Amino acid sequence: MKTAKFFLAILFGVLMIIGGINHFLKPSMYFPFIPDFLPKAAINYAAGLLELALGIGVFTSQFRHLAAQGIFLLMCIFLPLHIWDVFRNNPAIGNHTLALIRVPVQFLLIYWAWSISKKGDR
Repeated sequence: MKTAKFFLAILFGVLMIIGGINHFLKPSMYFPFIPDFLPKAAINYAAGLLELALGIGVFTSQFRHLAAQGIFLLMCIFLPLHIWDVFRNNPAIGNHTLALIRVPVQFLLIYWAWSISKKGDR
């Protein structure tokens, strides 16, 4: 059982690292999610760095709990942006169907991070 949880934690770390790198490779993809009153480039690159750092943190048993808590908080911060996107005339990525799909996916990511963050699962 611990092997499966370890594998899921590592997989999540890899996904976070890929997502973090993507913030630098395709920043314009993330700009529509960021409200206009915020500095889009700064927020995007900060989120990318944070995703990279947290993704790397998940790889070590020493930092896994703390990194997963950070991912949990980050995913909770991103959730309202995904919900807001559902109600926009032109969703950030794709169409309204994709925007609707991203909301439960965000809840899944929140749950996944929470389950990794539990101290007994190291």
